[in-house]
Amino acid sequence: MTTLDTQGPAITEEAIPVWNGKLTIRVKVAGAGTPLLYLHPAAGLAWDPFLSHLAETHTVYAPEFPGTSVGDPYAIHAVDHLSDLVLMYEELVRTLGLHKPVVVGQSFGGMIAAELTAAFPDLASKVVLLDPIGLWRDDAPVANWMATPPDQLPALLFHHPDSPAAQAMLAMPDDPDLAAAATAGLVWAFGSTGKFAWPIPDRGLRSRLHRLATPVLLIWGRQDRLASARYVEDWQHELSESQAVVIDDCGHIPQVEKLTETAAAVDAFLAPTPAPSTHTPSLAGAAR
Repeated sequence: MTTLDTQGPAITEEAIPVWNGKLTIRVKVAGAGTPLLYLHPAAGLAWDPFLSHLAETHTVYAPEFPGTSVGDPYAIHAVDHLSDLVLMYEELVRTLGLHKPVVVGQSFGGMIAAELTAAFPDLASKVVLLDPIGLWRDDAPVANWMATPPDQLPALLFHHPDSPAAQAMLAMPDDPDLAAAATAGLVWAFGSTGKFAWPIPDRGLRSRLHRLATPVLLIWGRQDRLASARYVEDWQHELSESQAVVIDDCGHIPQVEKLTETAAAVDAFLAPTPAPSTHTPSLAGAAR
């Protein structure tokens, strides 16, 4: 276990063997409280202020998708099918000893979170999906982020790509060699995750969503150019119990572009439900 240097909460890293020892998943862990499993988007795991916020009230477990960990790009070759990937994540949850964690997923991670909790309806206590992909409608096709040139990705991901939050997330190293390595890493991450996302219409998630039995919060940026906010109605039509928050003036990554609004919606959804009163009215003064 290695402690990472960060300006936010203290983060540790665990290496968890899964899939009969064929694969080791690196998991970033921070915070204290109810366990929370965070599944990152297609570009890979980036510890951001949203995760630091969640770590104030939860123990956050953030696994790195196979193939996206630095120094272990070929790990993706250990997983061939989406069904195997779902089983692998369930095994990871059991190996970590997480009981009824909250499951949060962003974009591609939202799709995997939905697949996982639909396959294992008793796994999670609550589910938060941030602009998840995984469904398809011909009148609002999901953009192919893997085929988008790097210089066009900011406009695809953010409603305001020139905002400080967007620029901070998309910043590349000044050193040309490091920048080239970062770009290569991004392309590889897109390939590793895209192996299980495309072609989206053929994955069949829509037919499985009725199995997702836990409460779901959908958060969507109203100006999402990658996956239209029109998908909110599709998700809610298939889910048995859900609520949705659509954030104005926001693109595909609401926890970056609209952190305050996103955090407030998630906090309200995850707040403990008050226990019903067990007070028994006094019989003093009743007629004898």
